[in-house]
Amino acid sequence: MLRISYRQLFSSLLLFNLMFGSFAAIGQTRRSARPAAVPVKTDSKPVCSGGWSGVVTYSKTLKDSLESDEPGIRKNTDRIKHKTSRDYDYNARSVIDGSDPRNPLVTSKVSFDDKDLDWGQEKVFDTCNSRENGHWFIIEGTDNRQSQAQAQGPARSFNLSVDELSGMYSFNLQLPDAKGAYKREEHVKRTGHCQPKNNEPYDRSTNEPLTIKGESFSISAEKMDRDDPDHISGTRVWGDDGKGDVRSFIYQVTWRFTRCPQKLLITELKFEHPQYPDPDAWKEIPEALGTIDGNRIKVTAKVLNMSGEEKYADLKIAETYKGDKYNGARPDEPLPEGETSFKLEASEERSIEFIWDSEGEAWFDDGRPHLLHRIKAELAENGQKRDQKEKPLNIAPKPLVLVHGVWSSYKIWEPLYQNLLMSNHSYQWKAYLVGEKPEHGKLNMGGQMWSGQTASSVYENADRLAKYVRFAQEDSNAWHVDMVAHSTGGLVARLYMHKLMPNVPDARPLVKHLMMLGTPNGGVPCVDVFAGKLDVFKEQLQAVKELTNEEMLRFNQYVVNTGGTKYSTLVGNSVPIICGGFEWNDGFVTVRSAKYGVDDFAYSNDLNLQLVDGKNFGNFVKPHVVTGPKGLYPLPVKSDPNDIDRWKVNGLMINERPDAFAGAFLTHASFEQVVADGALIETKLAAGETRDVDLTVAAGPNLGVTFLADPSVTVSLVDAGGKVVRKNTAGSELAGTIFRMVYFNKPVQSGTWKVRLENTSRTEQAFAGFSWSIGPAAKLPVAE
Repeated sequence: MLRISYRQLFSSLLLFNLMFGSFAAIGQTRRSARPAAVPVKTDSKPVCSGGWSGVVTYSKTLKDSLESDEPGIRKNTDRIKHKTSRDYDYNARSVIDGSDPRNPLVTSKVSFDDKDLDWGQEKVFDTCNSRENGHWFIIEGTDNRQSQAQAQGPARSFNLSVDELSGMYSFNLQLPDAKGAYKREEHVKRTGHCQPKNNEPYDRSTNEPLTIKGESFSISAEKMDRDDPDHISGTRVWGDDGKGDVRSFIYQVTWRFTRCPQKLLITELKFEHPQYPDPDAWKEIPEALGTIDGNRIKVTAKVLNMSGEEKYADLKIAETYKGDKYNGARPDEPLPEGETSFKLEASEERSIEFIWDSEGEAWFDDGRPHLLHRIKAELAENGQKRDQKEKPLNIAPKPLVLVHGVWSSYKIWEPLYQNLLMSNHSYQWKAYLVGEKPEHGKLNMGGQMWSGQTASSVYENADRLAKYVRFAQEDSNAWHVDMVAHSTGGLVARLYMHKLMPNVPDARPLVKHLMMLGTPNGGVPCVDVFAGKLDVFKEQLQAVKELTNEEMLRFNQYVVNTGGTKYSTLVGNSVPIICGGFEWNDGFVTVRSAKYGVDDFAYSNDLNLQLVDGKNFGNFVKPHVVTGPKGLYPLPVKSDPNDIDRWKVNGLMINERPDAFAGAFLTHASFEQVVADGALIETKLAAGETRDVDLTVAAGPNLGVTFLADPSVTVSLVDAGGKVVRKNTAGSELAGTIFRMVYFNKPVQSGTWKVRLENTSRTEQAFAGFSWSIGPAAKLPVAE
């Protein structure tokens, strides 16, 4: 009997539900049953009698382009070129007022723009008669089509179904038709044809009314948040996956619904940045990519008054840290000038904009990376919060433009530097290796040593650097960059700052920091020495001819403007002798030259080519680029020792002997040196060849040989008795310096010594060097 009663009761409830529950077109909600024995509190929140209100945005986009250049039908010298591009952009936004769940009001706004551009050219080399040598017959045409349409009004249909029992919901929407115009421009030019009438142009213009049928879509089987049953939101993207050569449409729907919402709503929170190089071309920031430190960011909050009366509201934009694993205790930080008050008329929707300068926002003030920012918009009325919306924004550090130096290429930076940027911040911190993509600019620094390649001047290379910096800005949409330059690349960078660096609308320098690693700002004395001595290989020094004392004097008299860029230089101080004189250097650049004209410097006990390694990035480069919102530099620069024994640091043994310079130095500074020149050697070595070259030696307190040779060549100093007294071994750290050396710091007698040359490579190598000795009057400063 009891079982029958339950069955009758269930049947009655089911019949009631079928009769009345299924007719709700919007806001249809199934709720779980409540136990009848639980009393209802008199002070409980009133049950919502309205439906769901919110905002739905829809986009359908396509961006595609194609270029071809193929040989003609009859001859390969004939050409058929073709360029096409398609830029399709359909955007819609619908506001749903579900105050009456049986008759929701849906207002939609549609914007449609479709540009389809086509260009083609055919060139045929032929003749009109047998008496001529031939000429080009050219046909060139353009066919540009553009469709534009707009709509604003009620949607054709909308349905929302919410099932609380299963925790699922679905909805569909049909947008209104959009009215606009279709325009087409067709133009054909012909030249070179034999008959004049065949060279006449063809032009046609079309302008017709256009109706774009409203898009429709369905979103189904979405899950609710059971902890927040009065809010449902989400995003769905489908369509082109980016694979293959042919592009197709990308669809995106974003929605946010609230049950019985306040009458004041934030319907949208959007971030934009100016698209380089146009400071007024604001483009929405892709959520996955984000923006770049130093860019201006336009934060736009759309607010809606859904009531039938005017409202006075307050809007505040802040960065929130609530729930953050490491910074959850930090209070919300309002954006500068991120608060405003305003009046909204009945049913008015308005966009409120704030401009935020993101300088320093890629890092916290303590030097930690700060990629993800959570921006919160909060809307209040009479001091009471009515709505809030939160959205993430990624801000990556400024791109790092890397400039290589003489007898080198972009490969000195790869893959280390990009890996360093990723590990020290995020994947979004990008390195741009000048020359890696030569179509955007490639420095000509003379190729590899002994290649015979003629280097471009520093002025020509500065022009190419300017081109690559512009590419880096366009590729990353960065209005500011940082720059690291190795060796003579620093001189190219300095000339770029002085002459070519454009102004930026925010009045800050385009390049915020220039960090020079072993740059010869005061020239290279060894270049003067070798240029005066070499005969056979004199042309091999062409790539460094601008580094002589005379050339650098003119350069530094002209290049004086920094453009506001902050300069700093890393000074290598690992080798105490260069070109027959006591002066600390890195195997190429002396300490005095690297520091010339730069007040901010640090020391490294590494050789010139080692200055681009990870240790020097952490000690010198990173502390100079990490600045937080307050503009401080929280990470200390670490300078290596600068005492008399610094050449022993990291196990570096000059000439493979720890006592190679024992007793050579005095403690009082003096640059007055007595250098006696010896013999000059210029020769070539066959692959795998070993050869002893006679060296006539005069009596003296010591003996040294400075030379240019590939790192694959071992050079030994052999005394008159046939004993190897010093060696610079192929493949060693010292073999990687530009100006290599062997030095015997003991008295020598007149006689014939030998320089033993061993080519360990499989290719021919060149050698050029000269001998010298330093008199007893030589003195060396303890520190520069």
